[in-house]
Amino acid sequence: MAKSMSISRTAMWILMGLLILALGGFGAVNLSGNIRTIGTVGEKSIPVDQYARQLSQQIRTIEAQTGEPLPFARAQEIGLDRAVLQRLVRDRALDNETAKLGLSIGDTALREDILQIEAFQGLDGEFDREGYRFALQQAGLSESEFEVTLREEASRSLLQNAIVGGVEMPNAYAETLVKFIAERRDFTWARMDAAALETPLATPDDAALRAYYDANPDLFILPPTKKITYAWLKPEALIDEVEVPEEQLREEYDNRADQYIKPERRLVERLVFADADSADQAAAALEVGGTTFEALVEERGLQLSDVDLGDVGRLELDAAGEAVFAADAGDVVGPLPSDLGPALFRINGVLPAQNTTFEEAREALATELATAGAIRAVEARAQDLDDQLAGGATLEQMDAENKMELGTIDWTPQTDAGIAAYPDFRQSAAALSAEDFPKIKQLDDGGIYAMRLDEALPERPNPFEEAKADVRAALIAERTAEALTAQAEALLPDLGEDTGFDAAGLTPVTEEGQTRNGFIAGAPEGFIDQVFEMTPGDTRIIPAADGAVFVVRLDEVTSATEGDENAALLDQISTQINQTLATDVFNIYSDAILLEAGPQIDQRALQAVHVNFP
Repeated sequence: MAKSMSISRTAMWILMGLLILALGGFGAVNLSGNIRTIGTVGEKSIPVDQYARQLSQQIRTIEAQTGEPLPFARAQEIGLDRAVLQRLVRDRALDNETAKLGLSIGDTALREDILQIEAFQGLDGEFDREGYRFALQQAGLSESEFEVTLREEASRSLLQNAIVGGVEMPNAYAETLVKFIAERRDFTWARMDAAALETPLATPDDAALRAYYDANPDLFILPPTKKITYAWLKPEALIDEVEVPEEQLREEYDNRADQYIKPERRLVERLVFADADSADQAAAALEVGGTTFEALVEERGLQLSDVDLGDVGRLELDAAGEAVFAADAGDVVGPLPSDLGPALFRINGVLPAQNTTFEEAREALATELATAGAIRAVEARAQDLDDQLAGGATLEQMDAENKMELGTIDWTPQTDAGIAAYPDFRQSAAALSAEDFPKIKQLDDGGIYAMRLDEALPERPNPFEEAKADVRAALIAERTAEALTAQAEALLPDLGEDTGFDAAGLTPVTEEGQTRNGFIAGAPEGFIDQVFEMTPGDTRIIPAADGAVFVVRLDEVTSATEGDENAALLDQISTQINQTLATDVFNIYSDAILLEAGPQIDQRALQAVHVNFP
């Protein structure tokens, strides 16, 4: 219980730290009128500022993860505002319950919590009263409001610990799972394909193909398809219009001197001594072979990682640079001066200087700068092209006049060739409707495109003539599987013997210690599951999707043991199921008190908050 409480308080402090960071970007919400709450949960109100701050924090968290701005309209599309509201409503329901129970923390505990929040500490690590007041003022909070927030968070933690403390699943449950998961199988298998057939199959004629096609219409269905016309302007289409002056190439080369001109560097270890005498004695011992560099490091109570400088340049070593760079790989030089005192230096490797001349770099630089110029040229044309489309220009006209590539594509969610290789295009194609007018959109390589939906085709049968190749492949695979199954069934009685597979002319593969999550390359789906259904000595034929069959014999079942590996697995599973059970119990409890509290949300107040987000 104490441990749980400690974890809860740690989470609370982290939460408060994030809150302080969040408040700097969204303090007191600038709303007109007298709106102060967005609703109530029982006797507890949901302050406007609290909802706005948490929503702002979530938006910035996603922006930090993606590296891109998240417009509020997009945040609403992914349900971010609803998720924040649901979490806040649930928290307020818990606050309402703790208030009814009279559950709270005392002033002393509250004071200790505040003192531990780093955001309120000065440079000396002590609580800064003025910093505390200023931070809350900047956040649009009074001290009493913030302290109430802390009390409520602590009270929720106390309530949660009281509900889930000691909630554990019986040990037998985890032990049963471990026995199931940790069981192992030894088995032998062989793959039989068309090459193993004793009598080759005849090629099916058109009548057989047609009959198979008619008997299996569900196998030859085309997915919903959008016939799309697009106009695509690639940067390379304009690259011949871009001139890169020689002086610009020279300037860019000079700006990248660190990339093209790399002086020699060395992999160096440095062992520093307290004084010159100690360093001289160590150097003398090395010279006569009385010790090694590794032994000297160990005598100092250090590891080689502690003395490793990595790769360094001559100037980084100051006065020791000349001697270190004059030595060979493997040499130990010194004592030499360092900023920490006299030291021995060991050279572990030499990274030779790399000098790329302007002439060597010129072609790559010219291509890169020309491509960048072409991308800028595309960007410069984008607005004009969009205006042309808005003015009634067709994609066909755009193609003829603006070096745009005109094309058509039968797009499905599985299409990923050509322009459909771009995620932006696929996303736009998925949302494209007949009501959409062509407009210029950006691709991630600097290109732009516009698209038009010509026709939307529903899921439909693939016409026989177009599907004939697929029909032939499916029919041959089915007939092959049938013939191989019949051939394998004749072999099964003899496969129980140790040499049965070899005697049958098969190429056996032996697997030992396979678990239920094992993987056999090329095996059909569900192969391992079927192996675990067998008993020792059983043989089975398992068909594959390509017409091949797998013949398998189960050799041995190994039950779970009580070794360290399974003990660790038992601990892991016990922890997981106990956490899951505790979460489920608490969710059931919080759902019940939420229902009892009867939350009331003011939609107009919500909208008033939302209009403040860009």
